[in-house]
Amino acid sequence: MTTSVLIALVVIVGWSLVAGRLARFRISGPLLMVTAGIAIGLSTRNDIGQTLNTVAAEKVVELILAVLLFVDATEVKGGYFAGERRTSVRLLLVAMPLSIGAALLAGAALLPSLSIGVLLVIACIAIPIDLAPTSSMVRDKRIPVRVRNVLNIESGYNDGIVAPLFVFALTLAGDHSHAEGRVDALETAVPSAVYAIVAGGVVGVVAAWLTNQSMARGFATEQSIRISLVIFPLLAYGSATELQGNGFVAAFICGIAYKAARSTLPTESELSLVDDVSVLAALAMWFVFGCTAVLVLEFGFVWQIIVLAVAALTVLRIVPVYLSLLGTTLSRTDRLVIGMLGPRGTASIVFGLLAYNALEGRIANDTLYAMTVTVLGSVVIHGIGSTLVAQWYERRSTPSSAQ
Repeated sequence: MTTSVLIALVVIVGWSLVAGRLARFRISGPLLMVTAGIAIGLSTRNDIGQTLNTVAAEKVVELILAVLLFVDATEVKGGYFAGERRTSVRLLLVAMPLSIGAALLAGAALLPSLSIGVLLVIACIAIPIDLAPTSSMVRDKRIPVRVRNVLNIESGYNDGIVAPLFVFALTLAGDHSHAEGRVDALETAVPSAVYAIVAGGVVGVVAAWLTNQSMARGFATEQSIRISLVIFPLLAYGSATELQGNGFVAAFICGIAYKAARSTLPTESELSLVDDVSVLAALAMWFVFGCTAVLVLEFGFVWQIIVLAVAALTVLRIVPVYLSLLGTTLSRTDRLVIGMLGPRGTASIVFGLLAYNALEGRIANDTLYAMTVTVLGSVVIHGIGSTLVAQWYERRSTPSSAQ
């Protein structure tokens, strides 16, 4: 796999040197990494599954998720909800649970042989959105700034909120290294979440207090603050795992606590390094996803999972989002557009890889298949559709939703 890593590094360097030019043609870093991953996967197909299904691979993926979740928790501008508290809460605590529940019911109808635990794992993989694959959409001026802000907030928080449920579902699905049965799964998941909250909260608050004191006295430099923000999520992850808690959930809580306890909100300059690290980690995950897409070809054609993935990307998101936003000041067009613009990306990839690593046999393959089909479907639907939706929105926008 050394050759594969070298090729991935070369592709990243190549993209970094011409990213601005490629952006004009809507060619993103994730798209290039997926293409490179597919090319490598075609030549190393037999090695992919063995490489992914290792303890080392699991820890690397968890650390990457920890950094991503920390960045998600800290980078939302204008406070926690950027002035869209009511709308964001509805999306995160009403629409998303409804979507997960609907995906669970649809999965039970399409795949009755799978357990509730496995179906819940698939739902947790397929539902959280991620704007990274279609980042140009966030800058598309044809879409009202309010709609873009709401989507950005949802993208920042939804995977962190889903993470504890994913851990419970994974244990329930058959991660027998941790628990057996529903009761054991719950008894494992609840303490793990509690330890994660405690560890993440303590590390975040202490880190913020130390940062406040250091900056007030002029002890720190801009560079040292940037470096510390890369270390804090790793400290939260390590502290939680030592307590038998969930490390990446702790990193998300750490980000929230750190932001709350800072005397001033972290600036873009302070977050620039950890943000760049998260982008680099995400690019690595997209390369692995490309390799995984080749591996999934060996699993055959499972139309039930494909139908479930397409439903999760469309009706199972659009309807709950639209209903949850009734009664807000958003227009019907706003509500519909927010539901339609829900790309899946790094969070789905990471959750899918963790499930594949933790589970065994057919159910491991099914979760990896669901992740791959969902993300590939999103690349097609949202990659092409985001431009079409923006054009459609431009024609149908109303004064109430104008910038």
